[in-house]
Amino acid sequence: MNVRKRRILLLGVIGLLVCGPVWRRANARPPLASPASTQSPTQSASLEFGGRNRTYLVHVPASHDSKAPLPLIFVLHGATQSAESAERMSGMSAKADQNHFMAVYPSGTGHLPTWNAGNYCGYALANHVDDIGFFRALIEKLQHDYPADPKRIYFTGISNGAIMSYRVACEMSDQIAAIAPVEGALNIDCRPSAPVSVLIFHGTADRLVPFNGGAAAFQFGDKPSHNSVDYAVDFWVNRDACSPAPDHQETAEVHIDKYSGCRDGAAVALYAIQGGRHMWPGHPLSGNSVPATDLIWSFFAAHPNP
Repeated sequence: MNVRKRRILLLGVIGLLVCGPVWRRANARPPLASPASTQSPTQSASLEFGGRNRTYLVHVPASHDSKAPLPLIFVLHGATQSAESAERMSGMSAKADQNHFMAVYPSGTGHLPTWNAGNYCGYALANHVDDIGFFRALIEKLQHDYPADPKRIYFTGISNGAIMSYRVACEMSDQIAAIAPVEGALNIDCRPSAPVSVLIFHGTADRLVPFNGGAAAFQFGDKPSHNSVDYAVDFWVNRDACSPAPDHQETAEVHIDKYSGCRDGAAVALYAIQGGRHMWPGHPLSGNSVPATDLIWSFFAAHPNP
């Protein structure tokens, strides 16, 4: 393993011990644009909300028609991460340029940024930060500033960001069409007012948010007992009134369950990464080739609000 990869993995372990993800924020900020030669620049912006200056990155495809409505995908970083790291990790900006949607990367709060996902974690939880209110205000601002399509608003994220995306689906189902949590858990009392399509990615060897539920194997700070992946799948299958028998597919790398026949055209799907760790599937360091970003966009594109 080269020196650069060893350094990245070491930083990841440090991040895990705080309360969050494998991908730790670096001190220096590299260019925000991806290597794609046709990619438009990512812009930084801010919004005053709840007595705080909340920041975010927004990426609008260079070829967009100023009047044509664009799908809006929020990518939430994990605890101790940054908006920039979420952009790099997910590759969602390059995907936005290829498929004509807006990618937005909000920042959490605190010196080591976190989201108040209901029971997890860090500064945002301890200080009762109103992240749901922030997202609603940010959506309103983006719809004012850009041609954002109100029927195609989506959330994805990893770790604390994935747990936050579950809370978004529970409390913002009047606005959100679908979510795609990566290595997260549904830990709160969830009462959505409308069906939400849900695409779940989770590694079976995740030790921070265990696949079968329970507390993290190693971690200090917040130590919630996470619900299992099966709990989340069962909840959304029942809540969206899907057929209980999934279309099941298996490879050596991933087991897939897809639930159809859901209310109002919704869908639920699980990609269980065999031996997968607490990482974004398909990332060069993840150890697997599951193209999470491609799959997320395809799922979102197929499931707008009715």
